[in-house]
Amino acid sequence: MTDLTRGALWMIGAILSFTTMAIAGREAMAGYDTFELMSYRSMVGVLVVCVVLSLTKSWRKVKTDRLGLHLLRNGAHFTGQNLWFLGISLAPLAQVITLEFTSPIWLILLAPLFLGERLTPARMVAVALAFVGVVLVARPDTATLNLGTLAAAACAIFFAITNIATKRLTKHEETASILLWLTTMQLVFGLVMAGWDGEMEPLKWAYALPLLMVGLAGLSAHYCLTTALSLAPAATIIPIDFARLPLVALLGLVLYGEPINMGLILGGSMILAGNYINIVSSRQQVRAS
Repeated sequence: MTDLTRGALWMIGAILSFTTMAIAGREAMAGYDTFELMSYRSMVGVLVVCVVLSLTKSWRKVKTDRLGLHLLRNGAHFTGQNLWFLGISLAPLAQVITLEFTSPIWLILLAPLFLGERLTPARMVAVALAFVGVVLVARPDTATLNLGTLAAAACAIFFAITNIATKRLTKHEETASILLWLTTMQLVFGLVMAGWDGEMEPLKWAYALPLLMVGLAGLSAHYCLTTALSLAPAATIIPIDFARLPLVALLGLVLYGEPINMGLILGGSMILAGNYINIVSSRQQVRAS
């Protein structure tokens, strides 16, 4: 099994984790704001990571020589994740996910500058198809734009920065170190932002399960994503996440009665076509090298 195939499989794990987090996050947002939700999510993450590091005797893998890059990565992710949770609480799931999918487009365009990856003609075609697909699905206009859609669109830029920083970190650090700094830094960010007004919603048993699922799914998603990025080029791995669109659209229909329209079908098809072109192109480059 090639590294590209293994990376793709890990990315599928990330897709399932991110989807679980979206459903659980929407349920938890009924009782908490985004900063409180991120705080409880990070508490779960810190606990799980510390237990795993202790059981596997892997604390030696945690490095401290790139804390500046960790701070950039986790600050960008914290901002993007708060915007993402705000989006899924105010807008249809499929619309939020499609706007989030502009993140791989940003990443493919920025990867040559920050990661040294080539922007090939095939990848440019993939970007164009994906962009048109996103427009068809989201259909942004003055009638549909609201705080939720704007938050979803903005989160994509911060997620692109997060993925670029993650790719750079995977060249020097193992996943255990990246996840520990992710959870601890974001716990501090969350507590500061949630408690700046002197109030933080206490843990309620009615929301305990959604909060736990958000924490575990978020940690699982980052483990899968970080592992995938360590195995294959970012511009190849990240667009696989486009497959999350039909899954989320179906769950939105079943769980929340959110309709699947022709724009969603056509746009999703174009996104998947662009994704396929990018994967085939990258595979050919790997073989040629």
